[in-house]
Amino acid sequence: MALDSNDIWQPTADYIDRAQVTALSKRLGATDIDALYDLSLAEPERYWREVTSFCNIRWSRDYDRYCDLSRGAPFPAWFVGGELNWVDTILDNPEWAARTAIIAEREDGSVREVTYRELKDEVRSLAAGLLRLGLKRGDRIGLLMENGIEASVSLIAVSYIGAIVVPLFSGFGTDAIVARLGSCGAKALLATTGFQRRGRFISTRDTIASVRKELPDLELVVLKRSPEDTAPTDADADYLDWQLVRQSPDSAPPSARMSPNDPFMVIFTSGTTGKPKGAVHVHGGFPIKIAHDSAVHFDVGAGDVFCWPADMGWIAGSLILGSALLRGATLVCYDGAPDYPDWSRMGRLIETYRVTHYGSAPTLIRGLASNEAVSTAPDLSSLRLLITAGESIAAEHFVWFEQAFGRGECPLINYTGGTEVSGCLLSSVVTKPIVPAGFNTRSPGVACDVLDPAGRPLIGAIGELAVLAPFVGMTASFWQDEQRYLETYWSTVPGVWIHGDLAMRTEEGHYFLLGRSDDTIKVAGKRVGPAEVEEILVEIEGVIEAAVIGAEDPVKGQALVAFLTCSGPADDILKLATARIQERLGKPFAPRAVFVVPQLPKTRSSKIMRRVIRSVYSGSPAGDLSSLVNPEAIADIERIVRQGA
Repeated sequence: MALDSNDIWQPTADYIDRAQVTALSKRLGATDIDALYDLSLAEPERYWREVTSFCNIRWSRDYDRYCDLSRGAPFPAWFVGGELNWVDTILDNPEWAARTAIIAEREDGSVREVTYRELKDEVRSLAAGLLRLGLKRGDRIGLLMENGIEASVSLIAVSYIGAIVVPLFSGFGTDAIVARLGSCGAKALLATTGFQRRGRFISTRDTIASVRKELPDLELVVLKRSPEDTAPTDADADYLDWQLVRQSPDSAPPSARMSPNDPFMVIFTSGTTGKPKGAVHVHGGFPIKIAHDSAVHFDVGAGDVFCWPADMGWIAGSLILGSALLRGATLVCYDGAPDYPDWSRMGRLIETYRVTHYGSAPTLIRGLASNEAVSTAPDLSSLRLLITAGESIAAEHFVWFEQAFGRGECPLINYTGGTEVSGCLLSSVVTKPIVPAGFNTRSPGVACDVLDPAGRPLIGAIGELAVLAPFVGMTASFWQDEQRYLETYWSTVPGVWIHGDLAMRTEEGHYFLLGRSDDTIKVAGKRVGPAEVEEILVEIEGVIEAAVIGAEDPVKGQALVAFLTCSGPADDILKLATARIQERLGKPFAPRAVFVVPQLPKTRSSKIMRRVIRSVYSGSPAGDLSSLVNPEAIADIERIVRQGA
C-alpha cells in the first residue's frame, strides 16, 4: 500500500483547546491523547469513572467497580453493582429539554422535528402502549422501520420498558427476517408498511405477511402506516396500529431499572458461513462506549447538529442515534436515496439544517466525488467535522472528501469497529495530525495492537488487528451461542480477541486497515491485503470501485482476480489495470483476470462482499446473502465470469 506520509489535517492550538477530548484529558491530568490512552489502560477504574461523569451517564444506583472478570476475559461484567437504563441519559437531562432532538426529512421533502421534551413524551407514550399490550422486560421485539422519528422513538421505547430490540434492515426479505426473529424467539415486531425510494413507494406488506405466516410464535405486529400506503383499512385486521397503540405519556411508569449487564439489543451480522450471528449488547456497554466515542473521536457536544444517513437495521443506525442524542446534539435523519433527485441532496441537508458533523460510508463518498460539481454546490460552510466508516477508504477519496466537502478546514475522522464491538477500536482525534486513509490513535480504553500469526506485535508490516483485554462495548456473547462466540473471536490466540481485520501500524504511530483477514491473499508466499490492490485500481481514471479476491493457483498458491465498476471504456481500463498492479506491486502480483461488472455486491452499510464474489468465481455456494442490498449483482458476475472463461 502506498502510504502518504503528508498530514491532511494539522490541528491549530485553538482547535486543540476547544476539543472535547482535551477537556476530558484535563480532568484526568493527561497532557495529550497518547497520555490519555496510556492512562485508560493503566487506570481503567479511574478512567471510566471520569468518562461516565464527563458524558453525564444517568445512574439510578452508582456502581462499585467497573469490571468483574470472574468468568474470564470473554465474559466480563461491567459496572458491577450499578443500575441504569441507558435511555435516561437522553430523556432526563433538563438542560436539553427545549433543544431540538431530531429533525427527520423524507425523500419527498416533508420534514418533522421534535425537541428533547417532546421526544420523551413520545417515548413514554409508546412505552405505555407496549406495556399495555403485555410486552415486558426481556422480550425480544423486532424493529423493521425506515430511519426517522418513529424508528428512533420505537428503539428507545423498547429499551425504556426493559425489552430487547432486534433491528432489521428495511430491505430484508422474508427469509432474512424470519432467520433473525426466529433465532431469538421474538415476541413482537414493530414495522413500517413501506417507504420511499427514488420517488416510488416500496411496500413491505407482503414481506410482513409472509413473516407472520412463517413465525407463528410472533404474537404481535404493530404497523406504522406510511402516508403513501393506499391499502384498504381492512388489510390491517390482523395488525395493531402504531399510532393507536400509544397511550398518554403520563400513564407510563418510570423507565425499567436495569443491570448494566442486562441486554437491550440483539443485532445480527452475517458470517462467511452458517446462520447470522446475534451480537448481544447491554445497557452498560454499547451506550457508554458510543457516548465516549462521540465525545473523544467525533468531538460532539450539546447543541451540535449531527447527520450520518444510515438504515436503522444495521449497527450504524443505533450508533448514530446514540452519538447525537447521548451528547445533547440534534440528530438529522434522512430516509431516501442519497442522490435523489440529484447528487446535491446530501449537501442540501447540510445547508438547510446547518449540520456541523457529517458522516458517510466510502461508497457514498465515491459517488459524491464522481459528481463533484453538483454534490458540492450547496453551502457546506456549517461543517466542522467529517466522519467516514464502514469499509476501507482509498487515500484519494479520503483527500477529496476532506478538501471538497470539508473545504480543507474540517478534520476527517476515520472510524472502524463493527457490529460486535459497538464503537471503534481504531479512529482519529482532532488534536493530532491525520494522514489520508489512516487512523491516528487507538481508542482509549481498548488495548488493541497489530499482531503476527504468533501473537507478536508488528510495526511496518501487515498483521491481524487484535484486542488484548476485554473492553467496554464488546458484545456480551452471541445470542444463546457462547461456543460460536468463543470460536469466532477467542480461539486463535488464547485470551486475545482477534477481530478479523488486516492492519498496519507505522513507525509514526498511524494505523491503516487493509481489508478483512479472511480476504487475505497469499501470492507465492507473499501476503497482500485486497484493499492494498484496490487502492491502486481506483486511482485509474474511469474506475469507480474495485474488489480484489484470491483464487486458487497451482503455481503461486493464489492469484489475484479483480472486479471493477467503471465509467470509462472497459478495454482501456482492463489493460491499464494489469499494468498498474505489476508496476506498483511487482510481476508476481499480476492479476490472473480483471473483469468489468455493472455493480459489486454490497451490504446496506456499503461494504463490498468479497467473500460472495470469491464464492461466485470459484463456483462454491455463496453462503448467507441476507445482508446484500443488491443480490442481482451476483447473476451479473456469474454471467461475466462465464463469458471470460
